[in-house]
Amino acid sequence: MKKLLLQIALGAMVLSLAGLGPEAQAAVRKADRNVAKPAKVQRASAAPAKGRKVAVRAPKRVVAVEPPKPSYGQLQGLHTVSDPLDLKSSVALVVDQDTNEVLVNKNSMAVLPIASITKLMTAVVTLEAHQPLSDLLTITDADIDTEKGSRSRLTVGTQLTRGEMLHLALMSSENRAANALARHYPGGLAAAVAAMNRKAQVLGMADTRYVEPTGLSSQNQSSARDLALLVKTAYQQQPLIRELSTSPEAAVEVGARTLQFRNTNGLVRDPQWDIGLQKTGYISEAGRCLVMQAQLAGRKLILVLLDSAGKYSRIGDAERIRRWLNGSTSAAPQAAPAATSATPAATSAVAPLHAAS
Repeated sequence: MKKLLLQIALGAMVLSLAGLGPEAQAAVRKADRNVAKPAKVQRASAAPAKGRKVAVRAPKRVVAVEPPKPSYGQLQGLHTVSDPLDLKSSVALVVDQDTNEVLVNKNSMAVLPIASITKLMTAVVTLEAHQPLSDLLTITDADIDTEKGSRSRLTVGTQLTRGEMLHLALMSSENRAANALARHYPGGLAAAVAAMNRKAQVLGMADTRYVEPTGLSSQNQSSARDLALLVKTAYQQQPLIRELSTSPEAAVEVGARTLQFRNTNGLVRDPQWDIGLQKTGYISEAGRCLVMQAQLAGRKLILVLLDSAGKYSRIGDAERIRRWLNGSTSAAPQAAPAATSATPAATSAVAPLHAAS
C-alpha cells in the first residue's frame, strides 16, 4: 500500500514539473532534496573526537597565605628603639677587639634566639674535643630537621669527613652537617650540647643557653654581649674556624656527584671587607642574624647584628656601620632603651668585654 502511494506521489510530481521550464524544474528538485535531508543536529559529545586534544582547565586553588611570624624582638618592642645609624636590626653591637671600646650599642643586653649563630659554638666544642678531622661521618635520619622542616642536599647516607662537615656547617650553615658533628661528639649529641653550655659558662656568657647544635630551635638564646665574647674567643683560639667560616665556596664529593656550596654571607666576596671570622643565622623567631670579626678603619672590630627584619637588611646594616666608621673617628651616640615594660633587657650600657680562656 505504501509503495502504491509513493508511486502516485511521484507521478503527480512529474506531472507538476512538466508544465515548468528547465530552470524552474531544477530549482524545485533542489528544494525537494534539501527538505528530504534531515537537518544535522549538533550534540555535545561526551568524549573528544579521536586524535583531537581538548584543554581542560583545572579549578583554581585558593591557598591561604599566613602572615609572617613576628620575631621575639618584634614581640618585645625592640624595633621601636631608634639609633643614629638607622639600623634595621633591633640589636647591634660593635666592639674594638683590642681595647673593648664599644662603638655601636643598641639593645646589646636583650636575650633573643640566635638561630645558626649556634653553629659557631658547635664548631668550638667540636675542635676542642680533638677528634680526627679525617674521620668519615654519615648523615642519618637522626640529622633530618623535624623542628622547621628545612631541606638539605646532604641526603641520608651521605659520608663526609669531620673536616668537611665542619666546613659546610660554618660556611653554608648546613644543619645536617652540624647535627652530625654533635652526634659524633664523644658521648653523643647530649654530651655535645652540655659541652656547649659549659663553654658558655667558662666564657662568662651568662645570658646564653643551648638546647641543640644547629640553631633551629628558638630555645637557643643569647645576647649581643655574649656573642661578642664568643666571636672574640673563636677568632683568637681557633684559626680553622677563621679559615672555614670565611671561605667563599667549596666543592665536596658525595658519591659520584660533586656538590658546590657557597658562603651564606656575601660580604666575604666583597673586596671592601676584610673579614676574619663570620657566621649568619635565620629562623623566624630570631630574624636575620650576623656576627663578624672584621678589620675596618684600621681597627679589629667585632660586629653583632641580631633580629634584622628584611632579607638583606643585616648586610645593609653592616654596610652602614662600615661607611660610618670610614668617615668617623668618634664613637656613635648610644641608642636609647626601649620604652616598654616588656623589654627589661633593653639597655644602652655594655660591660667591658674580656674573653676567658
